[in-house]
Amino acid sequence: MRTVTIGVSSVEEASARVLAAFRGEKRGAFISFPSVEGLWTVLTPRRWALIRALAGQEPMSLRAVARLLDRDVKNIHADVHALLNAGILDRTDDERIVFPYDAVHVDFTIGKAA
Repeated sequence: MRTVTIGVSSVEEASARVLAAFRGEKRGAFISFPSVEGLWTVLTPRRWALIRALAGQEPMSLRAVARLLDRDVKNIHADVHALLNAGILDRTDDERIVFPYDAVHVDFTIGKAA
């Protein structure tokens, strides 16, 4: 099962992950946001539903995604592009949309030390 971790991390933490990967250390897939607010701005409830629906699925057209979620194509288009721009979704050579993971792990800490 391919799992991606979505979380909040500083530039230094993200850089350390990249450097470790260049050294050949297995780090897993990680999508990082600079703040919790940034994460929630991109990952709205409707976009989470889109990610859940696409997890583990084969690539599909925008219209197929809209049918899957029983939503308007125009609204799906806006959400898909926000997730593409954030690096969460990918587009195949034939313009299909894919979430290349089977599961998502969300990781961040809120508090005075965070």
